[in-house]
Amino acid sequence: MSRTLLRGACVITMAPHRPDTEQADILVDGDTIVAVGGNLDAAGAETVDVTGKIIMPGLVNAHLHTWQTALRGVGTDWTLADYLGRMHGAVARHYRPEDMRIGTLAGALDQLDRGTTTLGDWCHNTPTPDHADAALDGLRAAGIRGVFLHGTPYSAPDAAHPVGEVDRLAGGPLIGIGMAVRGPQLSTPDAAVADFRAAAERGLVVSLHQSGGAPGPAWAAVRAAGLLGPATNVVHGAGLTEEWFKILVDAGASITCTPENELGQGHGSPVTGHLLRLGAAPSLGTDTDAVTPADVLSAARIALAHQRGHDHDQHRQTTGSFSLTATITAKQALAWATVEGARALGLADRVGRLEAGLQADLVVIDAPAPNPVAAALHATARDIEAVMVAGRWRKRDHALLDVDPGAVREHLRESAAHLLPHLAG
Repeated sequence: MSRTLLRGACVITMAPHRPDTEQADILVDGDTIVAVGGNLDAAGAETVDVTGKIIMPGLVNAHLHTWQTALRGVGTDWTLADYLGRMHGAVARHYRPEDMRIGTLAGALDQLDRGTTTLGDWCHNTPTPDHADAALDGLRAAGIRGVFLHGTPYSAPDAAHPVGEVDRLAGGPLIGIGMAVRGPQLSTPDAAVADFRAAAERGLVVSLHQSGGAPGPAWAAVRAAGLLGPATNVVHGAGLTEEWFKILVDAGASITCTPENELGQGHGSPVTGHLLRLGAAPSLGTDTDAVTPADVLSAARIALAHQRGHDHDQHRQTTGSFSLTATITAKQALAWATVEGARALGLADRVGRLEAGLQADLVVIDAPAPNPVAAALHATARDIEAVMVAGRWRKRDHALLDVDPGAVREHLRESAAHLLPHLAG
């Protein structure tokens, strides 16, 4: 197996027992990190000089509907009602399998370009097995790590998830399978319990949306059945009560915020503060390219700024003056986009940190600055010099590898030309 030594970078490991930043080498053997430290032995390894660069774990976008990539930006001014009506009520049923494939492929490649190495792909437009297969094929073709969260078009609240479809899906070496269910907010108690139980029996992550109102009765049914746990992923979380936040945190469930989308469309305010008060933290997603840019570092910065602003306002109301210290650090925000995202997707034992024994998923940033953590948090796609997934370079010298960008763009334009006339309004 190939060995690669990354020599001389400023490393942000995100490991709890190491400093925030350190000068270190990283030794990769095959798909695995075998050592992080100073002056590592390079015998038999290709040495890559990354002096003056920053290396951090690959980012994790825990919630993205890549199937919507061809319609990038069409819903910039949409409310949540517009999105549901136009995307799901109008255009979704006109998607062909080839639209699913190219949207997913292009969306995943865009994530790699931005430094995301792991993606929670929430695919809820699978009217036929061919649609699901095509989307999954696009995800595999991109070379990104991910969890393909199989969902369905919106249907009756008492309809259980088609688990036979989930059972027949095969992800691949980098792609796992999970369930994107309607969840307790949109299902009857019996259907919600059946879906959660099906996921538990298969050992799969079960992910669901929660916004637009207080928790419905199906939430209590799922809890009573003992089906809340670390494999439960709640997206948005808006409308949950303090009691429910505590229930979910105590159960080990994860909550994924998509802050730009939530604030702009009307889901509700990001729930970051509710989690922090309980000693927990959010994972992050970008939701849909049709509405907001799919940049998880932007999501981290927005979540950070929004919560800091709220905390400053609270301090001012309490004391009459602004706060003298920041309530949240940039390092915490980076953790939301790495460590917490890995946990949300059930991958905390494989990615999210740079440690011996974990997968070699990492990002090289060419943006030297006095504060490396800030430079990482503020990085853009053009600052991302290289991206490695499972020990294989997916981006080098600021360019994606093993892909014809022109061909991808052309196929994406063709898909958009087919879909756009079907948008209502």
